[in-house]
Amino acid sequence: MKKLTLLMTGLLFILLLAACGSNSDSASGADKKEEKLTIKHELGETEVSKNPEKIVTFDMGALDTLDKLGVDVAGVPQENLPDYLSKYSSGDYENVGGLKEPDLEKIAEMQPDVIFISGRQSDYYDQLSELAPTIYVGVDTTDYMNSFKKNTETIAKIVGKETEAEEALSKIDDAIAELKTKAEGMDQKALITLVNDGSVSAYGKASRFGVIHDVYGVPAVDETIEASTHGQSIGFEYISEKNPDYLFVVDRGAVVGNGTSSAEKVLDNELVNGTNAAKENHITYLSPDYWYLSGGGLESELEKVKEVSDALK
Repeated sequence: MKKLTLLMTGLLFILLLAACGSNSDSASGADKKEEKLTIKHELGETEVSKNPEKIVTFDMGALDTLDKLGVDVAGVPQENLPDYLSKYSSGDYENVGGLKEPDLEKIAEMQPDVIFISGRQSDYYDQLSELAPTIYVGVDTTDYMNSFKKNTETIAKIVGKETEAEEALSKIDDAIAELKTKAEGMDQKALITLVNDGSVSAYGKASRFGVIHDVYGVPAVDETIEASTHGQSIGFEYISEKNPDYLFVVDRGAVVGNGTSSAEKVLDNELVNGTNAAKENHITYLSPDYWYLSGGGLESELEKVKEVSDALK
């Protein structure tokens, strides 16, 4: 009888421990689900739940980062997706409108847990914020790397991928350090251009593509280029006069509108062909996917460094 009593007491004790463990796990799970983060960003301060289940992103750099971190996304603007992110054009993902015109009705129907936006959607910030926590993750071109890293760390913190993001950022830092070593002491100078149909714009330091000068350390052929989102409008005479040793080209037409590449045809003329860049075969057509559509992503930033590094060989 005594042995039976001891056995029953032992079983009761084990059941109590199991119940406590179960309650503890449930409480822990609830705490994890309900954990809130307060994110400060360019357009305000937003409270968001950690590890959101349903994510909408209008920023292609954020989509790139989330994809690299292995985080599921529910909705994206499916028009003009970069080729390497084309899987998001399938029916597995919701189309949440255009880059400049979010489909507010569709987003409201989805009830997302967080929305990531950048400059093109900034005018919709208040309206989007009424539908879900909305966070601005556009890159500040005047402080490119710090801005990019801050955005990446913010996204990683929200989705619980801090370690993975830190490792990816470290690889980018290493690649940039190697490129800067190559660029140090260069006598040759570079010009960055964007071709849009038949027009050409130049970009210098602190501009949309100024990371080539500001971060990578490649000398600029013109230190006085106006810093702006759309660049400084130039003609072929300007390119001939500045005579860059390296000419970097972003072809906007290849990724917007009808997606027709025209940059090589536009720049194939006597004035451009007379430059040192053309004579030395130093004209590099940068990937518009990385440079125009999805800059500020973990994959795009690493690929951008590689493209410029390869051009300087």
